[in-house]
Amino acid sequence: MKFSEADDRSGYLIQAYGADGILIGGRLYREGLIVTPERIIAPWGPRDVAGLTVAHLDELLALAPQVMVLGTGGAQVFPDPAIAVRAMRQGVGIEIMDTGAACRTCNILMSEGRRVVAGLLPQISPI
Repeated sequence: MKFSEADDRSGYLIQAYGADGILIGGRLYREGLIVTPERIIAPWGPRDVAGLTVAHLDELLALAPQVMVLGTGGAQVFPDPAIAVRAMRQGVGIEIMDTGAACRTCNILMSEGRRVVAGLLPQISPI
């Protein structure tokens, strides 16, 4: 899906996403990545949500977010409950959703000026 009105004045907004990857600033990312208004960190994370660990979450928390968005691939899949507990103990809100919804939510939160960090897993297995 392409975002026709993505405005990068709020930071690194996601321009499009789909089975081919996530498009940000004209670059297509095919692996998991972290997106904040100021940074893109790639590659990040496991191949799928089953491999997600607290250590992966700590990489997101190290960026001092107000809210965290976790994109779990092509479908919403809840990771080990220890993941969400870790975020809540740090006082950070966490939203878990499929990667497409996470991309849309991340853009909205960035445009509102929120300190958001998104951990986005690919919708398909990397080639």
